[in-house]
Amino acid sequence: MVLQAIAFYLLAATTLVAGVAVISARNPVHSVLFLITAFFSAAGLFVLLGAEFLAMILMVVYVGAVAVLFLFVVMMLDVDFVALRQGFARYLPIGALVAGLLTIEMIFVVWTVAHSGAASKSTGPATPMPNVTNVEAIGRVLYTDYVYFFQAAGLVLLVAMIGAIVLTLKHREGVRRQDIAAQVARTPAAGMRMVSIKSGEGIDE
Repeated sequence: MVLQAIAFYLLAATTLVAGVAVISARNPVHSVLFLITAFFSAAGLFVLLGAEFLAMILMVVYVGAVAVLFLFVVMMLDVDFVALRQGFARYLPIGALVAGLLTIEMIFVVWTVAHSGAASKSTGPATPMPNVTNVEAIGRVLYTDYVYFFQAAGLVLLVAMIGAIVLTLKHREGVRRQDIAAQVARTPAAGMRMVSIKSGEGIDE
């Protein structure tokens, strides 16, 4: 128990420090690296809770895909961060107000769940059912009690993906693009011209 407590406080402190460093670092590349550190520490906390599957998903999806994608985007795009920081002081009061309201809401939710919710009757982490793996336990809950929420989340992600494609797809003038419909509808009469050339003369375009 002592080693678990030490590991918990160490991983929790690392997650908090890395989270603060993500929003306070001046270099965006450093922010992404601190974000990866926070993901690693959060995965360690999931392992301590006995949720190895969630820890693996956090490592594979967020560290292996999302964070690396952020890193490549930040390093490849030529973003003028000096211009972005010019309005920081102007919007700081509004941002602090919103952050304060969100903090109060989260504290209220945690306090309500801890004193009146299902967590109020629990003295420790729930022990897994015998002969049931982590993946099976999550699948039972996800595809029975929360199946409609799971489908709704999939629809939201689909709409977000379509919206991102629509916002980033820009048709520039002077750029030749492939038109699949025009290629399929092309006939031999439209694609071929028969020309009768006299001897010693060329073709006038």
